Amino acid sequence: MIEAFLNAVRNLFNVPDLRRRVLFTLAMLAVYRAGIHIPVPGVDQEAMKALWDQAAGNLFGVLDLFSGGNLRRISVFALGIMPYITASIILQLMTSVYPSLKKIQEEGELGRRKITQYTRYLTVVLCFVQGIGISVWLQRQPGLVIGSGGAGFVIVAVLTLMTGTMFIMWVGEQITERGVGNGISLLIFAGIVVGIPSAVQQLFEKIQDPQSALFVIALIVVMILVTAGIVFFERGTRKIPTNHTRRMVGRQMIATQSSHLPLKVNIAGVIPVIFASSVLAIPQTLSTFGSWGWLQTVNTWLGGGHPVYELLFIALIIIFAFFYVSIVFNADEVSENLRKQGAFVPGIRPGKRTADYLNAILVRLTTVGAIYLVVVCLIPQLMISGFKVQYLPFIGEPIYNLIQNVPGLSWIPTGLGVSFYFGGTSLLIVVGVAMDTISQIEAQLVMRHYDGFLGARGGRLRGRRATA
Repeated sequence: MIEAFLNAVRNLFNVPDLRRRVLFTLAMLAVYRAGIHIPVPGVDQEAMKALWDQAAGNLFGVLDLFSGGNLRRISVFALGIMPYITASIILQLMTSVYPSLKKIQEEGELGRRKITQYTRYLTVVLCFVQGIGISVWLQRQPGLVIGSGGAGFVIVAVLTLMTGTMFIMWVGEQITERGVGNGISLLIFAGIVVGIPSAVQQLFEKIQDPQSALFVIALIVVMILVTAGIVFFERGTRKIPTNHTRRMVGRQMIATQSSHLPLKVNIAGVIPVIFASSVLAIPQTLSTFGSWGWLQTVNTWLGGGHPVYELLFIALIIIFAFFYVSIVFNADEVSENLRKQGAFVPGIRPGKRTADYLNAILVRLTTVGAIYLVVVCLIPQLMISGFKVQYLPFIGEPIYNLIQNVPGLSWIPTGLGVSFYFGGTSLLIVVGVAMDTISQIEAQLVMRHYDGFLGARGGRLRGRRATA
């Protein structure tokens, strides 16, 4: 297997065009990572490090994960690529609400360019709003802003942050066009992966302690199992069989052809998890702007491991999964397209019956996908931050006292205290982007009659034709 992988890497650099694409992608990612060392003018970096220990658990901590540490340093790339992703999601949702945008989207390449242009404009607006929020927040923290601050600092900070995000957006588009893989996804991937070495070092230090070594080993085993589960579910599809009726092509009658309509098990991807985490982090973020009694109570409920937090987290993932799938997949539209193409599902009447059949399958798939997302996110999260059983009504205190008296279970209310990089959201993004990028490189190699990363004997991708 290792030899096959090394051969694949060798083949990868033997193809001039593919070699240029890979090197270009690596160069763009290096430029992106270099931005972390360019701070926003007027921010005291030493004071920022001291403040971040208090702010890392709120929405800023979630955003910093996707920015690769740029936010905690308030670098020129502090906003990261999230404003562009948010604008893309908003435009995608709006196309299902406004018929005019839907009509533009259906205009082919010209419509796609218009939607991309609108996304860029909305990204600028979001960067402006978020830049003002961050700069005002920085001014309210004592000792962070060097000098008097004021309107001059806000203008400079907002312009710097906006420029940084627009540059990142351009880098992502260049990677997509001239590199390998999806540029935006690879930027997020790079931002998460860059923190893994420090997290591994943290685990290694815990292994030195005999009392924590067993728990760390258990965490590593769980991570491997969760990663295997992610690969299994992300590749899982439901193939709905379809047949095409006979039709005239020129002077020939083409016989009925059988095909299938693939539906992924996890159609929503990681979007529901990101939305749920962001919503639950909002109250903690608001507490950095002011101190209110009711907000402190809410933050207690929404702390990591609290039963209220876990219950809301599960509910929001499920709600957002169904909501997002209902937006991106229109069963009525798919059914109509099948009818126009002369295709039908065997045993199902075209039209409304086909739409109802697709909706029924979609509900089952989304249910399984939502449960999968909940399990993938909760298992690492419970091991990292624990589950505060003492807050359970009626039975919380007895269970807590029992756990404290049983050796080896005292970590349950507090967790293992390892890095957030081992959380379910991080694993979902890293594994998903890695699989997508490898698949694209694999396709390029197979197209040029080379064995790819999965091209070892007996390990070929299903459906690939053998090459001479």
